Amino acid sequence: MQVDEQLVLRLEKLARLRLSEEEREIIQGDLNKVLEMVDKLKEIDTENVEPLVYINDDVNVLREDVVRNQTPREDALRNAPAEDGTYFKVPKVIKG
Repeated sequence: MQVDEQLVLRLEKLARLRLSEEEREIIQGDLNKVLEMVDKLKEIDTENVEPLVYINDDVNVLREDVVRNQTPREDALRNAPAEDGTYFKVPKVIKG
C-alpha cells in the first residue's frame, strides 16, 4: 500500500485539520515510511516464537499490610505549632 495525496487529503478532512502543501508532503512521506517499516516486520519469521506476555519473569511479591511503628497521637501533636487535640491545625489554602 502506498500513501498518496488523495489519502492524505482524506485523512486531513477526517481529522479536521488544515495543512499546508508542505505539511501534506511531510506527512505523506512519514506515513509511507511507517508502512515500509510494517512491511519489513511482516517479513520476519515468527512461526516458532512464543507470544510475549510480560517483559520479564518477575512476579509481584505481596506482603501483609500490617501497621507497625505507629506514633501515638499525643507524641505526633506534641511539636505541632497549632493543634486541636486531634488534628494538626494549618492555615486555610482553599477559598470557599
